[in-house]
Amino acid sequence: MALRRLQTLRSLYSTAGIRESSYLLDSSRSYSTVISNVPELNARSNSSCLYKAYNASPLTCGNTMTLRSTMAAELLIFSNDTRSLSTQIKAPPQARQMGALKVSMSSPGFIYEPYAPREPIPFWRRWFTRSGWKRTKNDVILELKSAYAINKLRKSGYSKKKFYNEAVDLYKEINTLLANGNKTLLRKAVTENMYSTLKNEIKQRESMWSKVYWEMVIPIVNMRTLRARLIGVDRNDLNKVFIQLTLEFLTKQKFEAYDSKGAVVAGDKSKEVLVRDIWVFEKSLFHPGAFWRLCGRIPTKTP
Repeated sequence: MALRRLQTLRSLYSTAGIRESSYLLDSSRSYSTVISNVPELNARSNSSCLYKAYNASPLTCGNTMTLRSTMAAELLIFSNDTRSLSTQIKAPPQARQMGALKVSMSSPGFIYEPYAPREPIPFWRRWFTRSGWKRTKNDVILELKSAYAINKLRKSGYSKKKFYNEAVDLYKEINTLLANGNKTLLRKAVTENMYSTLKNEIKQRESMWSKVYWEMVIPIVNMRTLRARLIGVDRNDLNKVFIQLTLEFLTKQKFEAYDSKGAVVAGDKSKEVLVRDIWVFEKSLFHPGAFWRLCGRIPTKTP
């Protein structure tokens, strides 16, 4: 009898173990085929300056929201599920109460996978070491994400030349509005979170300087796209996405700051200074009449 009970217990334990492993396998499969709902946000306080020259205080300094995407979204790039090339976020509570078909979100409110320069590695290390293979795989994933985002943007009538012209105009307009302290027009050119940041920066700058002169020399020196990302707001509709394009501007600028008496306290408008900025522009691909707006700036390393 004891032997029979022991065999029965082993049989039950074995059955339970099979069910548990089957459940874990099914859970991992279901997890791998679904885009993550909410990427883990990590707000890091990064100060960025629009203008640095003559060892003077910057024109404006701000914070940039950074985001860490889940590993699942990155590891599934090579699968046939194209949903893994964009992240999914939850709409605000007010929008969720209205239902999935009535999402009225004007901006996700963060920069998805902020651009950071990749450290170069030797050829032998890239192709003959395990860490090099892993790095190569990650580089390919990053490029595929950008290519997928650009391809989706082209389907909406995107033209690189037209967008670059628009981006330069927007870059110049926003900098001019910042220099003049024009908060009313600035609100229309940036996202809600970015406007709150810039408004505080203008207030801080005005406490130091009474007036600022700013000018950008046309044509600009150089401009290039560093990254493109899609952010989905409805997991059941791949067309409800925002796109973010990260651009690098290399321009020559003139800057001069004055105190309340009109005396020059920083800069020299007779001299041209080479300035490098990295800005992130955002646009909705599902809102009628949507236009490009500045949603963030990425700090650049000073030599």
